[in-house]
Amino acid sequence: MTVDDAVARALAIGPDSSAGEHTIDITTLGARTGVPRRIEIWFHRVEGRWYLTGMPVPRNWYANLRAHPRFIVHLKHGVTADMPATAMPVDEPTRRRVITAVVDLQNRPEIAARVSRRQNLDDWLAHSPLVEIVFDDV
Repeated sequence: MTVDDAVARALAIGPDSSAGEHTIDITTLGARTGVPRRIEIWFHRVEGRWYLTGMPVPRNWYANLRAHPRFIVHLKHGVTADMPATAMPVDEPTRRRVITAVVDLQNRPEIAARVSRRQNLDDWLAHSPLVEIVFDDV
């Protein structure tokens, strides 16, 4: 398997992918400081596009991406790769489709047990950050 094949496989996640397959790191630039910040986060693929979202609370990574949309995705499952990308805003119909898919995933028993409660779609729609990941080379 070549690196390109491994990258394609790591990006080909779906609702049946494991938590590990959804897990990446991202490096953003601090919204106020401009200092690089690296965190671990899940990414999602819905309708062939990639997204970052999170629980319905304010997130520093989201503030960072709003201020500095260029960032690095660090793949960790099956391949180690650092991929430059841009965070793009999404429209409301896309937001509804993606958040619905993510909440459905979050409410699966094997994942919901880790969070300790079912996720509420209305809370996620109203308060969760969401950006599309547009990779430079994919």
